[in-house]
Amino acid sequence: MQVIAKTSKPSKQRKMLFQAPDHIRYKHFAAPLSPELRNSYGTRSLPVRRGDTVRVLRGDHKGFEGKVARVDRKKFKIYVEGLTREKVDGSTVFVPIHPSKVMITKLNLDDKWRKKILERRKKAKEVAEKIVEKPPEEARAVEEKPPTMEELPAKEKKPTRRKRAAKKSKEKGKEKVEEAELG
Repeated sequence: MQVIAKTSKPSKQRKMLFQAPDHIRYKHFAAPLSPELRNSYGTRSLPVRRGDTVRVLRGDHKGFEGKVARVDRKKFKIYVEGLTREKVDGSTVFVPIHPSKVMITKLNLDDKWRKKILERRKKAKEVAEKIVEKPPEEARAVEEKPPTMEELPAKEKKPTRRKRAAKKSKEKGKEKVEEAELG
């Protein structure tokens, strides 16, 4: 099992990205959903899959819309039907596009697991909205009137370790003086 450590070093971040296994690379292929899909499914983004219809948002092909023909997880690129380039030898090839530069306009819901993911996310969002709508009773009471400094009970400060040690040695010194006077 690969251990993923938290790091802020750019070189290590890039290394983790390029050496990521397929089940993690899949998550890096997430693209935002169109506003209509966002409202209907209750989620902002999903990983791009073959069969999704996407619109290119950045680059030379900005505004182009088409179906995803292929997803290349090794090269971190997707290929859109109709978006081709002619090579010098006359053959046509798909233009590679990074998934972060597209927006999903229509989802391919042939896969039952993908439907379950959407349902789970929608349910989670609804639960979160209910929690936000109804704050607990204690929170309402706090919102009404925060206590002033006079109303708060005064805290007694605990002496520091140095002061306790000084007090202890002073008491020992008094005990020795008393013993000397008695003896």
